[in-house]
Amino acid sequence: MDRRGLADFLRRRREQLRPVDAGLPAGPRRRTPGLRREEVAMLAGVSVDHYTRLEQARGSAPSASVVAAIAQALHCDREQRDHLLRLSGHAPPPRRAGHHVRPGLIALGNRLTDLPVVVLTDLGEVLWTNPLGQALVGGLLGTSSQARNILWRWFTEPSARPMPSEHWERISAAHVSDLRAASARRGGDAEVSALVHALQERSAEFSRLWALHDVTQRQSDLKVFLHPEVGAIELRCEVLLTPDEDVSMHAFFPLEGTDAAEKLELLGVIGTQVLQDPEAQRVRRPWRAT
Repeated sequence: MDRRGLADFLRRRREQLRPVDAGLPAGPRRRTPGLRREEVAMLAGVSVDHYTRLEQARGSAPSASVVAAIAQALHCDREQRDHLLRLSGHAPPPRRAGHHVRPGLIALGNRLTDLPVVVLTDLGEVLWTNPLGQALVGGLLGTSSQARNILWRWFTEPSARPMPSEHWERISAAHVSDLRAASARRGGDAEVSALVHALQERSAEFSRLWALHDVTQRQSDLKVFLHPEVGAIELRCEVLLTPDEDVSMHAFFPLEGTDAAEKLELLGVIGTQVLQDPEAQRVRRPWRAT
């Protein structure tokens, strides 16, 4: 708990609010700029003594629920509320984009014209790709949410895995440890529990790896994609995390010392032709991203 930082932020935020902002009458002869301490305490539903001690950098640490109530009383936005929680020694709640891809992420992905870019949820669902990313993971977008989920397809359709079999064990373990990390962040919410339960029912491999309880969050990895048109492509995947922790951008860079750059260039041409030819899209065998 950062007592001095908390006290300073509370005082400055209180002084910035006018009574009318909080739905209170202005009243005559207000000596204090902004709201009074007793007004903030009343709006937050806490004792005046407790709130006063917080502004004086003393007293007991507030609970997370008290901090949330004070943040609401002070009309804090999400960033300010999270800042208050950190100052009070609490972790902010996980942020959720709710399957929404921010326009800024799309603009960034579209500018990376020579790299495949894929935006995923923390549970492995593909939400968006740039044109080269679509050429790389063709067949995923526009399908059901389960069919777009790379974890589901990896463990329930192992014969269709688009990577050499010598990489399967490593990638399977990484997928499961990523999902463990997402489950920990989310507190094992219903969406995570449903996916884990369904995978345990369908995949003995997943069940075995889940029982190991390994936890990590990959930010970089090496991938070898077996593409039906251009063959094996060796790529380095960089994971760009967003403030909304349930969405991340994956950018695939050609691995140094390989022919991946040339194959991506060829894939860009092939992908453009496929996207322009409805019949080619229909007959082209979709494959899965990992």
